[in-house]
Amino acid sequence: MVKKIIALRYSKYILLGLILASFPALQEMGFIRSATVAIFGTILFYAIVALGLNVLLGYSGLVSLGTAGFMGFGAYMTSILTGDLGIPFIVSLAISVIVPTAIGLLVGLVSLRITGMYLGIATLAVSEVFRQIFGEFDTITGGFSGKRAEFPSFFGFTFDRDMTFILLVAILILLMILTDNFIHSPVGRALLTMRASEAAAQAMGINLLKYKLMAFALATAYAALGGVLYAHFIRFSFPDTWNLMLSLQILAVIVIGGLRTISGSIIGSIIVFGVPPIILTRLPVIGDIDGLAFVFTGVLIIIVILFYPNGLVHIGHDIKKIFRKKRV
Repeated sequence: MVKKIIALRYSKYILLGLILASFPALQEMGFIRSATVAIFGTILFYAIVALGLNVLLGYSGLVSLGTAGFMGFGAYMTSILTGDLGIPFIVSLAISVIVPTAIGLLVGLVSLRITGMYLGIATLAVSEVFRQIFGEFDTITGGFSGKRAEFPSFFGFTFDRDMTFILLVAILILLMILTDNFIHSPVGRALLTMRASEAAAQAMGINLLKYKLMAFALATAYAALGGVLYAHFIRFSFPDTWNLMLSLQILAVIVIGGLRTISGSIIGSIIVFGVPPIILTRLPVIGDIDGLAFVFTGVLIIIVILFYPNGLVHIGHDIKKIFRKKRV
């Protein structure tokens, strides 16, 4: 019976969700610290953003360095809508995802006609424009003093941090299931064909611009959603947060976790955004090094690319294969 449940397609996602959702209860019982729950909250919304970028890079072969900008766009927009205009969270959530996605599609119509590092540079330029807007339009965004948001509120009931954490878990698991369906659909197969050979894809009648825009729109929507969740969990947003370094960290998440995998996004997010504050900063001597998280991420990327190019998501399967060989 247990094996049948584990074999179900979405069971691993649901099981992961149940484990993560138990963290607030474990905190109440004293098994984990409050700071650990807060760190895992950041891991969750960065995993959502990485999930979209994984589809863009892993399945369509397109590179974006503007992820942080669109994430910041979503964060500031929901802060303004809910805080300044008093719009309900659900409505704000929808608007704060749809508008950046629409802008992303307009950017995509221009920038997707170029490829490789030029596309990365174009998306980076858009991200930097957003970051400047966040800092300079202080009457709307709060400028360099930042913009405050509150925990989500549904029908007059305001969430606390623990309930917001569970909301993050629920959204992540839902998106993992939806993304799984997306990549196994005809659209996902078209993206893979396009990634392997654009000439072959065109010969098969695949509209390259159409599918590139679909992948770009999905990545932008996930980034904006991650920004919305960031704003309502962290409850504060600064312009300097949404910089190139953050975009590179999210790129590192999918490289370390594993391209073209759903679980790789959460594994990579735990390693990049969880291991440094939970483990490394508490080590003697090493924990006092400035920029330790960036050093750790950079070294790990080099190791993964050289010795484990498929990502750490496959390490469990490979360990099982080693043990099976030893038994034989």
